Amino acid sequence: MLRSAWNASSPVARRTFLRAGGLSTLGLSLPHLLAARSEATPRTGDAPAKACILLYMLGGPPQQETFDLKPEAPGSARSLFKPIATNVPGIEICELLPDLARQADRFAIVRSVFHGGNALFHGAGVHYNLTGWPNFPREGEPFLDRRDHPSIGAVLNQLEPTRNGLPPSVQLPMWITQDGPGREWAGQHAGFLGRKCDPHVMDYGYMRLDLDINTAPPQGEASLPGTLPPGFVLREEIGRDRLGKRLELQQVLGRTGVGEGTALLRDWNKYQSQALDVLGTASTWKAFSIDDEPAALRARYGDDRLGRSCLVARRLVEAGVSLVTVIFGGWDTHSHHLEHTRDRLLPPLNRAFAALLDDLAVRGLLETTLIAWTGEFGRTPIINGNSPPGRDHWARVYSTVLAGGGVQGGQIFGKSDNLAGDPIDDPVHVSDFVATIYHALGYDADTQVIDSLGRPQHIVAGRPLLNLF
Repeated sequence: MLRSAWNASSPVARRTFLRAGGLSTLGLSLPHLLAARSEATPRTGDAPAKACILLYMLGGPPQQETFDLKPEAPGSARSLFKPIATNVPGIEICELLPDLARQADRFAIVRSVFHGGNALFHGAGVHYNLTGWPNFPREGEPFLDRRDHPSIGAVLNQLEPTRNGLPPSVQLPMWITQDGPGREWAGQHAGFLGRKCDPHVMDYGYMRLDLDINTAPPQGEASLPGTLPPGFVLREEIGRDRLGKRLELQQVLGRTGVGEGTALLRDWNKYQSQALDVLGTASTWKAFSIDDEPAALRARYGDDRLGRSCLVARRLVEAGVSLVTVIFGGWDTHSHHLEHTRDRLLPPLNRAFAALLDDLAVRGLLETTLIAWTGEFGRTPIINGNSPPGRDHWARVYSTVLAGGGVQGGQIFGKSDNLAGDPIDDPVHVSDFVATIYHALGYDADTQVIDSLGRPQHIVAGRPLLNLF
């Protein structure tokens, strides 16, 4: 009964009911999603990781100013910052990542990732890194399209069950977008799997790429991660009682006689009721709040969007979410490259990434939680002529990082040339990087999902980097 589900212990009285398109959440997307999960394929029992936190650097981070320093490169190809030693002999990273340097034994650096996507377009790189596949061919910047392959999160939404009332995949604190709503780049939703498998995006307010995304005041309706976004809070003019009456009316209008109705309708009612149970469980939203975390721990992560999002990611993993994608933008440094990487980007990355590693390790979760760090591509070996200057898009080689989830830390895989311009040892196509994420979670190239037309589709074409485990 819808009413009995609604009367369950619920945080709605505290105005935390999901508002995402009115009653469509109650009668469409979530019930459909629950129906798909009833036929979910279980992961292999020997998977090293139970969950993954994907740290996505929106804009394309520079390999030569993060994890593949080139201090001896000629001219403008030389890294702008100095390398520093880590706690693993022979491994050096950027001087502005000192807290990460002290934990190099916990992560592996892959310095030879590449893809063939059109580096003119962010959307091509976003799609490649979030799906492992090229986007469906089309002209111009590729935005969301149902012809595309599904994101990792969408695949897990079909393959994984809900746990503790939470969806298998969550993205925060924003959509990856160009110029706001309606311009979201490809690779973030379920593509040809259909809407029922779209990942759950906690959008805390859109920020333009040319702003300091981590600390600038949000535009429009916005709030900080670690709280609930305005769009996910029940409007005060509706209230709990009024919404309850709407649900009762919906049930009366849709009621059939005893014994009547198809199996599809009965299943629909079942999944609709389950949807209300999910949304009416107080623990559903508790994981998104960091109010009960010690102040000292919050400070270690940083009181900014990246730090707070990483802390929420840890809480979600603890609560049973399989994939949490954290978006940290501002890396599209065609201009002001030196100032932005030095002042706005590397310091919060160093702080939050290091705190996340340490926090997971202290809690005994690092071995079963994979952390993956990437962006849509890297940056050019040559500094451009802009004023102030910057580095442009570069997909021919870039760096990624993997930690936890069975990955053996303290190692480097692959090598770029002396300009950080091309891979010269062990080139890694981005599909192999995504396949490595799937491998850690217990899925391989033989794993299939069912698209919206009922056809089986392989989840990935690449091969995992087994040498990292």
